[in-house]
Amino acid sequence: MNLKQATEIGKCLSNQTRFQILEWLKEPEKNFPPHETLKHFNDGVCVTYIQEKAGLSQSTISTYLTNMEKCGLLISTRHGKWSYLKRNEETIKQFTDFLI
Repeated sequence: MNLKQATEIGKCLSNQTRFQILEWLKEPEKNFPPHETLKHFNDGVCVTYIQEKAGLSQSTISTYLTNMEKCGLLISTRHGKWSYLKRNEETIKQFTDFLI
């Protein structure tokens, strides 16, 4: 982790909703229903469920999630037309280690 990446993550987490999304994804089974087809959270949570829980427009949530993915906080996986996101625990650990 370098200073530039840590700064980008810090900027991303300065938004309360993005920080909350990261918290929700820490325990997806407690915060979201499983997707109808997959029935598990191995690949993360369907973007639609994140958007519904956040109560924001699709375009706003899309921007937030894209930024979180770009700075390495989230990992995206596609299944057909659905996108799933989960926390990138490796990057989160590197960030917390960098801060200490």
